[in-house]
Amino acid sequence: MKIILTHEVSGLGAAGDVVDVKDGYARNYLVPRKLAIRWTKGGEKDVEQIRRARKIHEIQTIEQANQVKAQLEGVKVRLAVRSGNAGRLFGSVTPADIASAIKASGGPQVDKRRIELGAPIKTLGAHETFVRLHPEVAAKVDLEVVSE
Repeated sequence: MKIILTHEVSGLGAAGDVVDVKDGYARNYLVPRKLAIRWTKGGEKDVEQIRRARKIHEIQTIEQANQVKAQLEGVKVRLAVRSGNAGRLFGSVTPADIASAIKASGGPQVDKRRIELGAPIKTLGAHETFVRLHPEVAAKVDLEVVSE
């Protein structure tokens, strides 16, 4: 099935790309999550709009990515969450929580889909996360999870 990606999908492509995927993958995963739309002749017009929007929001050059990386690595990020007595969290920390904590700490606006967690964060303490700013640049963010 031919689809047009509306968001970046790792291993598949970036927003605005037209790709061929298996029917079930498109029908059951990509389209319901609004990561892609079905390709049609009329949809080809949408590709240019998607690409223009991507260029506006995307970090264009490595120099810009390095500037944002310096800002991110200079910010102390603290995230207050509910936890039990033993230091275990009620649930886990999501990339959306981390993105809002970065913004609240005075850092730049970060897309939650760019935040990479090695493993789910379910305990209090210091944790490392990475933000993929550009295909060649990733910023390491030190996150301190504290109890409310």
